[in-house]
Amino acid sequence: MPEQSPVVIPETITVHLGAPSSNAQNITVPFADYIKNVASSEIYPTWPEEAIRANIYAQISYALNRVFTEWYRAQGYDFDITNSTRYDQSFVPGRDIFENISTIVDDMFNNYLTRGEAIEPLFAQYCNGTTTTCPGGLSQWGTVPLAEQGMSAEEIVRSFYGDDINFVRNAPIAPNLGGSWPGVTFRLGDVSEEVRIIQNRLNRISTNYPNIPKIYPVDGIFDADTERAVRAFQRQFNLAVDGIVGKSTWYRIAFVYNNVKRLSELDSEGLRLEDVSRQFPTELREGATGPGVQLLQYFLAVVGEYYDQLPRWQPNQLDGVFGPQTREAVTAYQRMMGLPETGAVDRTTWNELLSTYQSILAARPEQEWLQELAGLPEIFLVEGMRGEEVRRAQQVINIIARAYPEVPAVGVDGIFGPATRDAVSVVQALVGLPATGAIGPLTWEYMAQLAGDVLAGSQTSEGQYPGYPVGEEASA
Repeated sequence: MPEQSPVVIPETITVHLGAPSSNAQNITVPFADYIKNVASSEIYPTWPEEAIRANIYAQISYALNRVFTEWYRAQGYDFDITNSTRYDQSFVPGRDIFENISTIVDDMFNNYLTRGEAIEPLFAQYCNGTTTTCPGGLSQWGTVPLAEQGMSAEEIVRSFYGDDINFVRNAPIAPNLGGSWPGVTFRLGDVSEEVRIIQNRLNRISTNYPNIPKIYPVDGIFDADTERAVRAFQRQFNLAVDGIVGKSTWYRIAFVYNNVKRLSELDSEGLRLEDVSRQFPTELREGATGPGVQLLQYFLAVVGEYYDQLPRWQPNQLDGVFGPQTREAVTAYQRMMGLPETGAVDRTTWNELLSTYQSILAARPEQEWLQELAGLPEIFLVEGMRGEEVRRAQQVINIIARAYPEVPAVGVDGIFGPATRDAVSVVQALVGLPATGAIGPLTWEYMAQLAGDVLAGSQTSEGQYPGYPVGEEASA
């Protein structure tokens, strides 16, 4: 059993009162109340307690599997589960709840089952064991004689589902989750945990659909490889081929991913910790690493230059590692903005920080951009992008190339093509950074420093010659 559950228990669950495609009402109820209703509708309160607990384990895991895999939302529905016993579990709105069942559910509603090393809740299929049977699933009536023989709920569960069943207890509870769609569109240059989820899922899907190219590295940066994979996925599954992950593409990826991983079947291939793509976007907190953390540090550094309440940063501290210094800076920013001082970055803190950063860029007086803290946009610059920020990066590369022969000059056309990528990689190797070819905060800082040094070196006194042509082109 994992030390900490990567699955969260939703505070509420939305139930469709009918078959999936029927024109029926949706109701949203507390998750614990939903389980109490299902248990009161499907089993008897007079059964032995261990039999009741065994059944509730199965009912909780079944419902959580539907939520975790977004089985229905990934098909375009706006609910988590149905009350049709042809598809799901029985749920009767407004029914009376048995007191002993209510007490048991309160004790165990955030416990669930997994199989082996898989981390998703088990698709715990079950049937009544009298009028219907389900090989490999739990027989509801079959739990009673086992409990009467003195077997515990855990022993009963394993007798039906196998000895490799794990019991995850005290899983964390999260606010109303709804769908995992974060409400924003992802495109070239974006960097986030959600982009990493997209990359991981597309890589797994590509195992079954080889025409979808692999994405390396999986780093949360929406680069040209990611865009190519998105386009190939959209082409494969008859979506608009625009290379952008909006709501329809997000959920289609989730649906296909669920199917190729078979996350809702008894013989599930399983989702392991090493390849987990969490259903719910995670926070950035101490211990996190990667480009998302580096971008966070960059925003904090820019804002810290203008607000005395925040600590100052040096370029070599933008290391992409969420350590104590980053936590303290985040806490200081939250304190300054009147946000909960958690030291972790949720979507509210991120949006506030981004807004503060953009306000600073808009408000500061006009000056030579190389002489100020470089204003990196809120996206990474990656191959395939176009625009003024790319053009500016190309100008910087060409300034650096004047003094560093190993750096190739590039065309200043605002198009981030292979030549720009290769030139960025050379600059990164020159300053000891990973040669990714993508321009993030630290790469941008070093490029600005190098270009600034080159320009400063071209400013000569009378009779001096810097060793390379200077003049009108140098001020570009």
